[in-house]
Amino acid sequence: MFQGSIVAIVTPFNNGAVDEERLRELVEFQIENGTDAIVPCGTTGESSTLNYKEHDRVVQIVVEQVNKRVPVIAGTGSNSTHEAIEITQHAKDLGADGALLVTPYYNKPSQEGLFLHYKAVADAVALPQILYNVPGRTGVNLLPETVARLSVHKNIVAIKEATGSLQQASEVLALCGDNLTVLSGDDFITLPMMAAGAKGVISVTANIMPKEISSMVDAFNAGNLEEARRLHLYLLKISNAMFIESNPVPVKTAVALMGKARDEVRLPLAPLMEANKAKLVAIMKEYKLI
Repeated sequence: MFQGSIVAIVTPFNNGAVDEERLRELVEFQIENGTDAIVPCGTTGESSTLNYKEHDRVVQIVVEQVNKRVPVIAGTGSNSTHEAIEITQHAKDLGADGALLVTPYYNKPSQEGLFLHYKAVADAVALPQILYNVPGRTGVNLLPETVARLSVHKNIVAIKEATGSLQQASEVLALCGDNLTVLSGDDFITLPMMAAGAKGVISVTANIMPKEISSMVDAFNAGNLEEARRLHLYLLKISNAMFIESNPVPVKTAVALMGKARDEVRLPLAPLMEANKAKLVAIMKEYKLI
């Protein structure tokens, strides 16, 4: 259902407020360059510092601007199951095509707790849902066996696997088979994951290089492994640069350097350190992005 090059789009700000005009422009930039779906209000969209009104508005803007040209998958995760259900229902009401739900953070639930959390959301909201496993941020790892239990639910259609572990991704693929689409959550291992059976990526790098990410995925799907490999290796340096500090600080700086939005993140995130900004500028110049 959801596959290909999917961007976790940044949320542009202007003096602390969501910059609606720039957000619409970023959506157009993605669609013009072959992006297959758009995720507003994910980690890269600074969902954790958007209030509920802003969250709904960002989803609404993206849904309106996309206008059914590609799927919109709203980030709706929470560490409160009740809140996750409420936010997911709002996204459905706003016209989102799917939801991306990060594992509950801070609570550190057991595997049974994770299973019951996701099942409760999937039972409550009839919207295609993507599990999102990123233990480096949440402090909990959604294990392959738990993913397999969830994969039989009709509303759970995919997982964004962002452990950085090809072994874990492979175990999910082996256990779930055709029940679940696996998507890479790490740009730098998208091609190896696709070689194992993943169907695409939810990408940070696509914010600045959407055409190249899309071309790599398309080349692999067309059986042009040489071109896919070339693009994978070509993109490795810039993808690594997107994590020179905590996401989305580097990518928002990169978007700003390209003149597409202001270089503004919300506390407790801070602007990119000057030494790292100099490194990012040098890398972006290598790629002729600036």
